[in-house]
Amino acid sequence: MHLSKFKKLTLCALALILMVWGIEKAGNYLVSSKTIKNNVFPLIETAADGPKNLNLALQKTNLEVAGALLILTSANVNDGKMVFKKCQSCHSVHKDGKNKIGPNLWDIVGRSKASATNYRFSKALGNLGGNWSYKDLDRFLTNPKDFAKGTKMSFSGIKNAKSRADLIIYLRSLSDQPKPLP
Repeated sequence: MHLSKFKKLTLCALALILMVWGIEKAGNYLVSSKTIKNNVFPLIETAADGPKNLNLALQKTNLEVAGALLILTSANVNDGKMVFKKCQSCHSVHKDGKNKIGPNLWDIVGRSKASATNYRFSKALGNLGGNWSYKDLDRFLTNPKDFAKGTKMSFSGIKNAKSRADLIIYLRSLSDQPKPLP
């Protein structure tokens, strides 16, 4: 009877070893560590009036990598307002509205960076200079800490390009004279 238990334990241990070995082999088969030689995200050809075959290009590339600027013209203000719900606890958007934890974002598109009245910006944003262009807003909203190293903004960013484009179009609408699209 004692030998029978030993055989059972041996068989269980052997089965466990084979199972772990099999899982490791299957994992190596499914996930390759080979270097990719071709560009995974092909460049989008552009014409004078904008990207050619934009829908086809966006299907072939990863939308998050393509960036929000390519899809601003198809962005939706109402969807952007929904995305802004992530921001509203820290930012107000009303004309002459008060700053919250973050500055008021009324008329942010085209406004000088770090220029909201009665708000103390981090040196990181204060030293950037220039105006908030669509490109800079897209880069900042993707990852604020990468765009302005040392920023006080603790938000990690919006990785989805469509959501960023919708948010940028919404922010653009918060103005008496919205800036023209790029």
